[in-house]
Amino acid sequence: MEFLDTSHSSFLVAMSCLVALVAGFTGLSLTRDLADKPMFQKKASIALASIALGGGIWAMHFVAMLGLQLPILFYYDAAITLVSALSAILLVGAALIILHFANRTPLVITLAGGIVGIGILVMHYLGMAGLELCRAVYSISGVAFSSLVAVGLCIAAFWIAYGQRTNRNILLGTLCFAVAVCAVHFLAMAGTNFVAEPSLAEFGPVMSNETLALGVIFFSFVIFGTCLWVSVTYLIVAPAAQPAAAREEPRSEPENVAGLQIPCERDGSKVFIRSDDVLFVRADGHYTQIYTADEHLFCAWPITEATKRLVTVGFMQTHRSYLVNPDRVVRFERTKDKGRCIFEGADLPPAPVSRSKLKVIQDALASQVSAVRAG
Repeated sequence: MEFLDTSHSSFLVAMSCLVALVAGFTGLSLTRDLADKPMFQKKASIALASIALGGGIWAMHFVAMLGLQLPILFYYDAAITLVSALSAILLVGAALIILHFANRTPLVITLAGGIVGIGILVMHYLGMAGLELCRAVYSISGVAFSSLVAVGLCIAAFWIAYGQRTNRNILLGTLCFAVAVCAVHFLAMAGTNFVAEPSLAEFGPVMSNETLALGVIFFSFVIFGTCLWVSVTYLIVAPAAQPAAAREEPRSEPENVAGLQIPCERDGSKVFIRSDDVLFVRADGHYTQIYTADEHLFCAWPITEATKRLVTVGFMQTHRSYLVNPDRVVRFERTKDKGRCIFEGADLPPAPVSRSKLKVIQDALASQVSAVRAG
């Protein structure tokens, strides 16, 4: 078996890496703050992000492939090339659906990152299967190493970008995603050789490099255009250093306290709960649980976001995982160096008070509830 000599265009290699960066930034930015958006907008943002990330994986691969130079004329099977693009978009879409419609536990984030890593691998090897008049010959080490890098870096990217949804983390996640996409392609290519094939496979219509270039240019134009649009909103939103609650609910207007709306989910539908109806808030992984007198609801705010918003309207942080509405506390109990806030309702659990906050909480509640000391 005689292997063909290969070389690459440095310019197109650099452009392929740029496409991966832009696609990662666009896709991860499109999914910011989805918990506060209507369901239709949430679904539309996830669909656009899937196209940006999955299409970016595809575009990066084929921009780099346009830079592949072989001593023979070769083509691409149009049907397989299309399937490779759709597979990347669908797998990324599945990962984003899991992230935004399931409880975002560490296992869910890891699963989503792994699915995207598999999507990169599927797209790469399907895209390579679309070559006509030449055939890729892989090394076991190249396939194994690129697979480990793809899954590992994608899991890291999603842990960074979705661990805390800050601008800094999104940018770091973007970099990690781009490195994953580029590393898979070039590590796999480093262990790949090519041999000439005497005839076309004729699975679908064939495309020349020129035709493929038109498709890649169009797709890249869409991704870069979406990135420009996202960047504008990014710059508009990012300078707002104060929390959204502070902008919407001025601290100088106490009459707005009852009007602060907390976005929650009930039976798959989004509802808003007034802050004065909330007894306490409990951290639940990257999210929170909102407790009222007769139900508790899921809220997409992390405890840090809930603290920023609710402390401004009178809530007190009794524990690193708990925020309490002092107006709804009926009794405060202290046992040695621990305490807890009791609420009206037999089925409601108490909110613990940490030792470091014991005196502050007890003094704050002294005028509202009678303290009961035990032990």
